[in-house]
Amino acid sequence: MLFNNLSKVTLALVVTLFLGACATQQATTTTTTTKSDDAYTGTETVKFLADGVPDRVFFSTNKSDLTSAATTTLAKQATYLKANPTLNIVLEGHADERGTREYNLALGERRAIAAKNYLTSNGVAANRIKVISYGKEKPANPASNVLAWSQNRRTVTIKTN
Repeated sequence: MLFNNLSKVTLALVVTLFLGACATQQATTTTTTTKSDDAYTGTETVKFLADGVPDRVFFSTNKSDLTSAATTTLAKQATYLKANPTLNIVLEGHADERGTREYNLALGERRAIAAKNYLTSNGVAANRIKVISYGKEKPANPASNVLAWSQNRRTVTIKTN
């Protein structure tokens, strides 16, 4: 019993340390993906809205839930957008190549809406944000492998003025 509880505590500590390291990771050119094909955490495809404000967030396979890394990025975007109240944006939802066109268009839209909901809940006026889904039609990486798929599961924030 004591060993079982100790194992659970150790596992919880390892997971907490790992997530904490991911949340504070500085931008690098190293590519990291998980073996389970989860959310992409590398930065070589990330561009910036402004200094230190990444323009995109990434998602796990078939998911539109925001990761902790995504909420960190969107919090920076919300701060930037509130400081620039005349700036409007488009949130482009994207998916990887797997699945039907219709499925991926719907998934891309759910991803963009999740980002919009986060931004509006953090003080950005909804009328400043438009949502569009490209599904699998505009891949960031056209290759057909785990790395490319993880880079293509994203929502990109585009300034419109």
